[in-house]
Amino acid sequence: MPGHEVTEPGLRCVLPFEAVPTEVRLLRRATVQQLVRWGATVASGEAELLVTELATNVLKHVGEGALATLILEWTGERLRLEVHDKSPVVPKIRAAACGDECGRGLHLLAAMTEDWGTVLTAGGKAVWCEIPLNGERGCRRDERAAEALENYERGERRPGHQGRGRDVRLVESAVELIADLLHWTTARGHDPDDILDRAQMHYEAESEAA
Repeated sequence: MPGHEVTEPGLRCVLPFEAVPTEVRLLRRATVQQLVRWGATVASGEAELLVTELATNVLKHVGEGALATLILEWTGERLRLEVHDKSPVVPKIRAAACGDECGRGLHLLAAMTEDWGTVLTAGGKAVWCEIPLNGERGCRRDERAAEALENYERGERRPGHQGRGRDVRLVESAVELIADLLHWTTARGHDPDDILDRAQMHYEAESEAA
């Protein structure tokens, strides 16, 4: 990694790198160091994992030794990561049953970030993602889970309760919902153990970054 340029201190950092394993490790370290300078350490664990996946995607799908650039942008409430490379091929999420780890990085982007995408550029493409830093994401996940469970309960036509009774009821519904989801994924040719492992990985990564 030849060096880095910081523009608008505390807001934007540009890190050119070469897609080789040693550079990926240096890129992770440089990302964490920059977040420390910005006072955004709450996102360092999550950002480190995402940077690894983005850079590894370049190594695997553009080619070892390919030149690329990581751009970090921090607004105080949100961290944006962009990796630019010279390939115009846009990556796609693939099914879990495709073997190897194809699409794993994109599944992580979709699960761990507020938003993500790819854009074609004059010199190739950029893959980007955004992480909220204000704690709202965890609250939204909790609210979304509770809403999903309550909708699931209504489908089962169970009587409602309040207080602790409601919590116990929702826990039981969560177990049944997870079982139904595993049946659904198995019926479509996916490995239920792989689904559970990936969900656990996403949960642990987000918990460490919280």
